[in-house]
Amino acid sequence: MSAAVGDEQADAIREAVTEAVLSACEQGRKGLDSDPDAPLLMVAASAVAAEETSRLLRQSITGARAAGHSWEALGGLLGISRQAAQQRFGAAVAGAKGAVPDGGPAHRVLRPLHAFNEMEALEEEGRRGWHSVDYGYLFHLVEASPDKWEHRRLWWPSRRRRRALEERGWEQIVPSDFDSPWAYYKRRLDEPADPR
Repeated sequence: MSAAVGDEQADAIREAVTEAVLSACEQGRKGLDSDPDAPLLMVAASAVAAEETSRLLRQSITGARAAGHSWEALGGLLGISRQAAQQRFGAAVAGAKGAVPDGGPAHRVLRPLHAFNEMEALEEEGRRGWHSVDYGYLFHLVEASPDKWEHRRLWWPSRRRRRALEERGWEQIVPSDFDSPWAYYKRRLDEPADPR
């Protein structure tokens, strides 16, 4: 089974991006023939779309590497060489240091973690009072607490989804230097942690 996007899927993605840009810029869509500023609105909306798709590409590559896929496979999907893929995206993947800060509460680094085991590990550690304070390629840095914590991972979250979580008491875990395809959230529970 090939991981490549088929022609129909590619067309659907292109149409969805185009429609998103046009619908976000209704004045531009209606005034393209008559409003001299409409093309500028379209440029601005298209720039936002390009920035977001570039971010999604970096995040998806980081996620694919975290899941164990090779630079050769990624380069093949992008139509470039393994070396070109690694040169272009390698810094984002390798950006996390995983250093444990000095002083303050106790910290531990959970590793090696990947997309298939990290949420189970965070759930288990959260019951024992450990909560994530940083993360990167194949690790989470956790900090000790007397309370239980729960963690969530969102795949390419929209601003609306982020706001909805934050309104329910979830706090985003912001990585120090890592471009991830996921956003991680944590929430303190009103229960004492299980014994460590």
